[in-house]
Amino acid sequence: MAKNNEILPRLIVGLGNPGAQYAHTRHNVGVDFLTLLADAYHINMQPESKFQGITGRGTIEGYDVRLLFPTTFMNESGRSVASLCTFFKIAPDEILVVHDDLDLKPGHMKLKSGGGFAGHNGLKSIGACLGNTQNFLRLRIGIGMPPSHDVISWVLGRCNGDDAEDVSQAYDCALSGINTLYTQGLQKATCLINGFKPVSYTHLTLPTILRV
Repeated sequence: MAKNNEILPRLIVGLGNPGAQYAHTRHNVGVDFLTLLADAYHINMQPESKFQGITGRGTIEGYDVRLLFPTTFMNESGRSVASLCTFFKIAPDEILVVHDDLDLKPGHMKLKSGGGFAGHNGLKSIGACLGNTQNFLRLRIGIGMPPSHDVISWVLGRCNGDDAEDVSQAYDCALSGINTLYTQGLQKATCLINGFKPVSYTHLTLPTILRV
């Protein structure tokens, strides 16, 4: 088990945009991971209008945890998060937010507490609605930078080829990381997640593939 005095997330938030047109886009990697997490721990997710999102409650490695996908659209995610946190008396340092990150290569990840928002509007909204705080845990999932300067089209597009495989591998590692977070604590989970590097098999030579 994690250290008795360590604060662990009571709420895990997956950021993204609602609607079929945004499903499985780069901007929705947080939602896609949250769905996998809910499936892994058999947590039933249901729409909840008073929290402006899709929510579920279950047990992760013995800990009572709530999951939330805000359906307010990305830029207003904070309204959903704040309403749920106020109702259940969840403090900012008891929240883990899973989101996409342009500054990380596809499939690379960073688990960190606090820090700036790097221009991410979902994080900005959460910070503002929680009382202008940055004091919450984030799991950043890399989607890479666009080859052109068209960031909007990039984040609202879908990963394909090696990028899709790299992100899929990251999800598997992140699931293991969540297990580690609740069983061994933040430090070991951070080492596992931040040290992960996806393997793109199409970039490997035949001898390398045979060694994997």
